[in-house]
Amino acid sequence: MRRTPTILHLDMDAFFAAAEQAAKPSLRGKPVVVGGIGGRGVVSTASYEARVFGVRSAMPTAQARRLCPNAAYLAPRFHVYREVSDKVMTLLHELSPLVEPLSLDEAFVDLEAGGVADDGDSARAVGEQLRRDILAVTGLTGSVGLAGAKMLAKIASEQAKPNGLVLIEPGTERELLGPMSVRTLPGVGPATAEALRKAGIHTIAETAEAGEAELVRLLGRAHGAGLYAMALGQDDRPVVAERDAKSISVEDTFEVDLTDRTRVRAEVMRLADRCVQRLRAAGRSGRTVVLKVRNYDFSTLTRSETQRGPTDDPAVVRDAAGRLLDLIDTTGGVRLLGVGVSGLADFTQEDLFAQAATERAAEEARLAEEAKAAAGAAGGDNGAEEAEEAAERPRKWVPGLDVVHAEYGPGWVQGSGLGRVTVRFEQPWSAPGRVRTFLVDDPALTPGEALPLVGGGPDVTAAQAPTHADDTAVPPPIPDGSLPSSSVSDGPPPSSSVSDGPPPSSPISGGTPPSGAQSSGEPAMRPNSRSAEPAGERPPSSSASAASVAEISSR
Repeated sequence: MRRTPTILHLDMDAFFAAAEQAAKPSLRGKPVVVGGIGGRGVVSTASYEARVFGVRSAMPTAQARRLCPNAAYLAPRFHVYREVSDKVMTLLHELSPLVEPLSLDEAFVDLEAGGVADDGDSARAVGEQLRRDILAVTGLTGSVGLAGAKMLAKIASEQAKPNGLVLIEPGTERELLGPMSVRTLPGVGPATAEALRKAGIHTIAETAEAGEAELVRLLGRAHGAGLYAMALGQDDRPVVAERDAKSISVEDTFEVDLTDRTRVRAEVMRLADRCVQRLRAAGRSGRTVVLKVRNYDFSTLTRSETQRGPTDDPAVVRDAAGRLLDLIDTTGGVRLLGVGVSGLADFTQEDLFAQAATERAAEEARLAEEAKAAAGAAGGDNGAEEAEEAAERPRKWVPGLDVVHAEYGPGWVQGSGLGRVTVRFEQPWSAPGRVRTFLVDDPALTPGEALPLVGGGPDVTAAQAPTHADDTAVPPPIPDGSLPSSSVSDGPPPSSSVSDGPPPSSPISGGTPPSGAQSSGEPAMRPNSRSAEPAGERPPSSSASAASVAEISSR
């Protein structure tokens, strides 16, 4: 262990949720939950406003909805988070060549190796400057821990949350750690904590007092000895610049158990393709293909097949995953599927199997192109263009998705249901924007690119800026599959432009809107129109106030 606190641990604050709040002005200061939005989804990140209600990472989304029903529940936008993460990691690499990323939002930095700090004062100055730089570059905040060991630096950053800095002076470790719960130590999960609790050990001080021999008796040689050292504040692990991945995998949990064998196979093929994309993005190949299946009763099965050499060929991975699926009985229903590749290497060894699979895939692609060309010839140029446009349109307008409207500019999906999609038009640098509702197949509404979280305001054109920004009220919570009539327009509902029935008369089942919510002042939708068209303006109301964000699950 070092005698100077020159190991830095950075942990971004509620990273996914904070990025969404930075991108969406109407969500700032309000509870936001990012993760799977379906009935079987899991929370990835909850904002601090949502954590007040007990919402935590890895919690089932259904439980989170019960604890905090008025939160905004958004699907993750990983491409945005990766872009922000790259900027943060660039700042860290400017401090030292020894940066050890743990995830998109977390990393260790050896300041001594970078020559930027050699004592407590200089380390603190570097940490404070780093926090300022991160805020300036990303618009987000991070917490910094500084200590003479990695374990202590991580504990310090946790103590610093949110948006703070804690430095642990060498020599004060045991005094600081003593009263903390034993769960604070790395590697102490529920099972270990329960074993210690039964022995009357609850705090780190009690763990140290128990002695190494007692911990070894309770937990085994390796775990017990390691835990005793950590309880004393001892951790001599170095910061490692490259953390070699052992495997690359993807998996999906389904809202409804899959019982159709054809659908199961199609999902496995899709996961195999996604896995290969991640494999190639990392510049790796692998020898062993792994299939993971979780059944309706939560029993989990894994099967693997090792190839003759490392490969990143999608056809090879698909074929192997398909053969593995044939070994598993899925008739009872499948809750989760996953495909992974292990035995990673930095090169690809093409063999006869890979060549045959590639040729087979090329032939299938050629036949598909011929079929598409034939369909285009039969339906004319317009039919081909419409088919291509329909293929680009997402199957679901999931909450949080970036969109662009031909008239109203960029915005994000607040919810969808009953054949309609509700969009809030605002940008990271704007005031909270207006809400408008469209048909899900409105040709003027298309998926959009994520806007930068900082630095975009002055370049916004008048055409892109959201109109009528005076209305900042947010619709009240709405049950799945319903839409509030008061959030669509001031005029009557459309009589012929929506095929699946008129909107319900009440904005929320079994109740009335909060006193702060009001009609949005949207232009009425003209009959036979596919989107809202202006039908006259109305002076803004000064009584509008922000209410809870509504999110309508896509069906």
